[in-house]
Formats: sequence, structure tokens, C-alpha cells
Amino acid sequence: MRGSDVRTDQLFSYVSCEARVPADHPLRAIRMIVDEALEVLSGEFEGLYAKTGRPSIPPEKLLRALLLQAFYSVRSERQLMEQLDYNLLFRWFVGLPMDAAVWDATVFTKNRDRLIEGDIATKFMAAVLRQPRVKTLLSDDHFSADGTLIEAWASMKSFRPKDGGGAPPGPGRNGERDFHGEKRSNDTHASTTDPDARLYRKGAGQASKLAYMGHVLMENRNGLAVDARLTRATGTAEREAALDMIRDRPGSHRKTLGMDKAYDAAGFVADLRRRTVSPHVTQNTNGRRSAIDGRTTRRPGYSVSLRIRKRIEEVFGWVKSSAGLRKTRHRGLDRVGWTFTLTVAAYNLVRLPKLIGVAA
Repeated sequence: MRGSDVRTDQLFSYVSCEARVPADHPLRAIRMIVDEALEVLSGEFEGLYAKTGRPSIPPEKLLRALLLQAFYSVRSERQLMEQLDYNLLFRWFVGLPMDAAVWDATVFTKNRDRLIEGDIATKFMAAVLRQPRVKTLLSDDHFSADGTLIEAWASMKSFRPKDGGGAPPGPGRNGERDFHGEKRSNDTHASTTDPDARLYRKGAGQASKLAYMGHVLMENRNGLAVDARLTRATGTAEREAALDMIRDRPGSHRKTLGMDKAYDAAGFVADLRRRTVSPHVTQNTNGRRSAIDGRTTRRPGYSVSLRIRKRIEEVFGWVKSSAGLRKTRHRGLDRVGWTFTLTVAAYNLVRLPKLIGVAA
């Protein structure tokens, strides 16, 4: 029998968001891990807010919503608020009741800035990794490091001479700008849209872009990111960030660090060895002498590190494709760096439920 196409809206609904989410939905396991980390950060949240005044958006709900933005490739906070208004799965994960009003997008972004000032993304990532069931998955001895370009939210037309010279763009909303014959560099030019972005190209034959450089330190046992940072794009940024990240790992015991041939520099390799870190670096033999000798390449575990090192590309691939951070939606080193760190933490959360289940 054919059913009738009649709309019958009920005055009351007795079905909660909790009942709408399937028991085996992946977000259920992720939310358990997230809630445990947010409970640890409660003291950090207290220090960011005044004791009196009008209540703001709860930081726990704010952070859960930002994680959803990474999980589901939501391109803007305004679209995220739209999704929260009618998506019951999103409401359940954030902790909003069925009839709760959704925040204004501008108010949401203003409250997010408070979390940026408190460096909550880094603390949240550390709180997840410190959970006992997660900590057992991590290696304390073997790591890999790499960097990637994050394209800035700025047009090449905004890359103007610092002294105010240069030909102005043509009339109109998106006026033409002729760069031919003009020598441009980071020393003489800067973006008027995002002054922290730098003109950089990844390799010979590739286009120069206004970009930042994201860095990740991965442990080699299960391929989880244990540190994430963002810097201005320079020729030495990858090596400097790798030194800082491995230095901040706990313990004074010897560690190994797997890297690609861009890290094969004599000064960098010497710095690692002074810090009791064994450099497992791919040899760069393109017209110069490698800082990695044959004795190092024959040591146990060297080839294993180089093979596992390639898994760090999975982190960058997820961050850029699934989370939509190939080109950042924000401006400024602090804001883009905070978003990058939270997105890397979201990558860990996507992988952790399966790893914890296998480990259990």
C-alpha cells in the first residue's frame, strides 16, 4: 500500500539527540576521549574567564564544535553554525539540546580567540596523549619529523613593496596587477593582507606562494602525532622546528629521529648528535657531500626508521584533504598555528578509537 505524502508536524517530540545517534557511530568513541581531555583542562579554562559577568559560550562546547569543523571539512564558522542548527549529530557531539539556540558566528569566533590566547590547542593535544590508554600506544624512543606548506589566505596581489612603492592595481573590485619584470622577495615586499605570510616555493620548478610552514613530530610505533607547530616559511624552518620538537620530548635517553633528505645538513646533524639523538636522515647526494656517513646507515634500525618515516605524510594528507587545511581560512601566525595544531590533534582522535580497541 502506498503511503500518503502528508506532513504532520507534532507539537512535542520525545526523541533526544542521544537516541538519534547510532550506538556504533565513530563519534561516540571520539567523544569519550575528548570529554576526558576536556575534564583535565577545566582548570586551564577557569584561568581564561572572569569570575563575574555574563556567561559566554562554554569552552568545552566551543572546542567540540571546532573539532567537528575538522572532522567534516566545514569551510567556515558561519557554515558550522548553520550545520549546528539542523544537524542532530553535530548537536549531540557539541552538547546542545534539541531546542537550544545556536550561537551567532561572530560571537563564536570572538570566543575562539580566547582559546587561542590560552594556547588551548597544544594543551588539548597533550591532554589526549597523556591519557593512560593512549600513552601505552606511544613510543618514547623513535620519532619522525617533517614539514609541509600551508597556503596563506592572501592573494599574490597583496604582496607589495614595504616602502609603499610599486604600481597600484587596476580599478575595480579585483583590479589587474602586472608583476612582470618586478623583482620581489621577502626582504623588500610583504603581504598587506597577512604580513606574517612569506613568499616561498617548495622546490625547483614549482610556483612561489604566500605560505606558512607546518611541522609535525610523529612517534614511530603507531604513527600518532606527538607535537605540531607552525612557523613562517623559510629555508631553515624545518630543521629549526625539528630541533625544538625533539628537544621538548621528555627523557634524556637516546632517541632516533627519521627525516627526509631536506634535513641532511652538517650543522643540523651535529646538533642532533649533541642532544643524544641519532639522526636517521635520508642521504642527500645531489652534488654535495652527505652529513650521514656509511657507518650511520649500517646501524640497526636505520632503514626501519626511513621506511616508517613516510607515514608522516598520512598526517599531512588528512590535514590538507579531509580537514580542508591545504589553504588556511585564517590570517596571522598565532591564529593559523593554533588551527593547525588543533587539526593535527583531530587527526589523532580519528585514529585513536581503532588503536585503543586493538590494544584492548
